[in-house]
Amino acid sequence: MLVNEDGRVFVGRRIDNKEGDWWQMPQGGVDEGEDLEAAALRELAEETGARAEHVTIIDRMADTIRYDLPEELIGKLWGGKYRGQEQVWYLARFSGADDDIDLEAHDPAEFCDWKWADPEQLPQLIVPFKKRVYRAVVEAFRELV
Repeated sequence: MLVNEDGRVFVGRRIDNKEGDWWQMPQGGVDEGEDLEAAALRELAEETGARAEHVTIIDRMADTIRYDLPEELIGKLWGGKYRGQEQVWYLARFSGADDDIDLEAHDPAEFCDWKWADPEQLPQLIVPFKKRVYRAVVEAFRELV
């Protein structure tokens, strides 16, 4: 969860999901042997272009969050290799300017558009099967945002 100095959260519209008006926070995989915090910062830089000097990790959720894909998506996403994900969420503060966000910092880009959103709006912006995850993330970091 990347928050700006106004307490608003970065969300992006995925390039590969043209079927709905869904927005999500940056997320990504962890390379074998990679430190979780380093992976979070790497993925954040790849997806948003936010450079390390503009990002400060504030906290990490105590528990991991797991979710399963809906039956209609199993075998269609992620090359058919996975049924869901286990996620570790971090809260990071962004101190840069909006011009420091560069969705094309990594090829291929993941997002086609982005905005700052109110944290309480997040569960309404995400695809339905991740709403529970976003509620938990908002609750975990509410006091620190």
